[in-house]
Amino acid sequence: MSDGTGYEIRIQGHLHDRWRAWFDGLTVTTASDGTTLLRGDVVDQAALHGLLRKVADLGLPLLSVTHVGPDTATTSTTTDRSPDPRRRP
Repeated sequence: MSDGTGYEIRIQGHLHDRWRAWFDGLTVTTASDGTTLLRGDVVDQAALHGLLRKVADLGLPLLSVTHVGPDTATTSTTTDRSPDPRRRP
């Protein structure tokens, strides 16, 4: 991942305008469901980890991190650890 890859980071809560500059280069969108979506290119894994540290420093719960590939397909990793109701124990 050296040429930049798109990511969407969803957090619980809305960012105050003063924090938006902290995520310079990312599009910050607030949703009516009380979440905020940070979207944009990330140079490499180290930069992604830096963004995730910033989210943690804000104290807002991380809901999901979604890799947005060049073919617009997405793969998602979420922090939701709820059991899948379709799976049998």
